[in-house]
Amino acid sequence: MFRVAAYRVTAIVGASLALASCTSTPDWLSEFKPGPVLDTVRFESDPPGAEAKTSNGQSCRTPCALALPAEQPMSVTFTLTGYLPDTESLEPVAATGSPPSLQPNPVMAELEQAPPPPKPAKPVKKKPVVKKKKPAPKPTAAAKPMAPAPAPTTAAPAQQQASPWPAQPPPPAQR
Repeated sequence: MFRVAAYRVTAIVGASLALASCTSTPDWLSEFKPGPVLDTVRFESDPPGAEAKTSNGQSCRTPCALALPAEQPMSVTFTLTGYLPDTESLEPVAATGSPPSLQPNPVMAELEQAPPPPKPAKPVKKKPVVKKKKPAPKPTAAAKPMAPAPAPTTAAPAQQQASPWPAQPPPPAQR
């Protein structure tokens, strides 16, 4: 009797689990769900040492390889100081009987040297026009005080000649 009861209990528990699994998946079973299909893509650049950054945020220094999801298209941008950036596209390709893969693989970028930056034009500085004042004459150490200018004299009549001798006094007046 115990055997029959054990079989029934086992059958009921098994049916319950089967029914429960149809409605939802327990968290502990989520580890067994398949994740996205990944494809390992190799990145190379000339010159090497460029940063390869994919559109989903992963990056590495060339030469390198990254495991990328292969379900959708993406792009990769190569950057290196002194060179122009280069962007390449990756497309998923599905072959019969095999998981999808990203093409091209390997991805090769030939980076071109960046032109030198243009030299900034030097601004023309206009010098302000400053009127220079003439400096005042420097006083000398032995400067004499200026004497007042002599009073203007009237010119003597043309008939009289200047004589080096003093002029004769006028005759006394008669009374």
